[in-house]
Amino acid sequence: MARTPRSQLAIAMARGDVEADLLLVGGKVFSSATREWVETSLAIGDGAIVGWGDRGAKEVVDVSGAYLIPSFIDAHMHLESTKLWVDEFVSLVLAAGTTAVVADPHELANVFGIPGVAELIDAASDLPFTFKVVASSCVPASQFESPGAEISVEDIEDLMDHYGAIGVAEVMNYPGVIAGDPIMLKKIASAKGKRVDGHAPMVRGKSLDAYLTAGVESDHECTSFEEAHEKRQKGMWIFIREGSASKNLNDLIKTVLVGGTDRIALCTDDREPSSLIRRGHVNDCVAMAVAAGVSPEDAIIIGSTNAAQYHNLHDLGSLAPGYQADLLVLDNLVDFKPSRVYVRGSLVAQNGTILEGVVPSRPAPSWMQSSVRLARQFTKEDFEIEVDPDKSYKVIGVHHDSLSTTHLVRSGSQVADCARIAVIERHRGTGRFGLGLVSGFNLTQGAIASTVAHDAHNIMVLGSMAQNGASDMAIAIETLNEIGGGQVAVLDGQVIAVVPLIIGGLISTKRATEIAAELENLEAQAHSSLGITLPAPFMVLSFLGLSVIPELRITDLGLIDVVSFTKTTLTN
Repeated sequence: MARTPRSQLAIAMARGDVEADLLLVGGKVFSSATREWVETSLAIGDGAIVGWGDRGAKEVVDVSGAYLIPSFIDAHMHLESTKLWVDEFVSLVLAAGTTAVVADPHELANVFGIPGVAELIDAASDLPFTFKVVASSCVPASQFESPGAEISVEDIEDLMDHYGAIGVAEVMNYPGVIAGDPIMLKKIASAKGKRVDGHAPMVRGKSLDAYLTAGVESDHECTSFEEAHEKRQKGMWIFIREGSASKNLNDLIKTVLVGGTDRIALCTDDREPSSLIRRGHVNDCVAMAVAAGVSPEDAIIIGSTNAAQYHNLHDLGSLAPGYQADLLVLDNLVDFKPSRVYVRGSLVAQNGTILEGVVPSRPAPSWMQSSVRLARQFTKEDFEIEVDPDKSYKVIGVHHDSLSTTHLVRSGSQVADCARIAVIERHRGTGRFGLGLVSGFNLTQGAIASTVAHDAHNIMVLGSMAQNGASDMAIAIETLNEIGGGQVAVLDGQVIAVVPLIIGGLISTKRATEIAAELENLEAQAHSSLGITLPAPFMVLSFLGLSVIPELRITDLGLIDVVSFTKTTLTN
């Protein structure tokens, strides 16, 4: 049986022999199976939906005129990108109607390995929330990255067998899979019938055929309708992403309008605190889909039911009898902001506010707060680049709202508007660093740096080509070393904004509103004081070290040509 068998008490409530715990009356109940709105009462008992229609209940709540739908599920996300520990994250998104996520904790895995993932799973275990993890498949993401820990085939099996992982997380080393790398194929095979998530930006044609043949089932990296459509045609699940830096929903929603909702779910992937506070979570994605022309019924399916189906969360995604009573009460089908949120039949949030005492405090252990280890103090000389006007240089070109980069070639006389970029290994104290050039930030002075750097999470530092740019880079690095990780902006030798992220150099110990304010100030300083024009510059910076997204990246090993999947040099 796929769904959890319910108790004798719940069955008695379903028959009407025993009073239900709760009866919601006067609303329109959404049937996920038929996409109909049924005007009926909804009975809840012992944590489950126990029936439709009037019956005795201990508590009756009048929701006349409201819409009752299954609560939202994020098909793919990284807790670490929210910069919030799990209890604070749950407190924030519950109020927005998300009651379940499937998280790939490969950021913590890159820093701490299985012990970090185990702490996260333990902290989430007794929260009023379905927090599922998938076993990170690419730690490191490729041979060009230097994380603090590695996850082997045996570790993936351990995470599934003993820690409750529900599948294999995004297989980012798609070149390895396509080429038939034995280790990658073993990692896929370790799923043993559970889901295998993918990560295949711009992979199409025969390469896509090979990737799918190897056993990968989903992708959240599509950036065009044509790419998404081909992948759906070939049976791949598409998770339409709307994050803070990578926003693909408006470009991809046509695949729903043309091809329906089969094999489509919504995900946030990487969404920062300010986005969560201002826009919401999956409810924002659902509202955007409706605004783009998707029917409310179809939007609910891809925002809830389909994610449950894909991830084998058989108790979720429906308000049919026997399902877990995770549901939302909506006043309209436009903004999808719930007036009431129920988890396992208990009211947990009302009118956008979490109820007091619903989410217990589950702080991260102190050992997770010491993760920055540098071999030495870096100086401005480390980041000086002697530009020869007679030579040409390989430059990383960044773009607004996309994680992909362009492999640019500029002459020495054309790099004045670029910025220096460096990656410093920070886990094992090797002293190793890579140095390059990047275009698109429009950084005119100063430097910014971050220990959030997908996925190995070494220190990423960006410095202007101005006279003090290299020295400001050195100061930014030392600041992060002193505070134990985070993000910082420096100008003329002075720290002008800093955000401590002391849990693994990734996550704050503060409340969502506090960290959002700190991050907004940091970004404001980057724009107003340093000249940066790129929206979400720290989010974009954090992905420039991810060596599995085309076209040109940089790690502590140097420049990486992701198209040819080889190391390359700064000069052309």
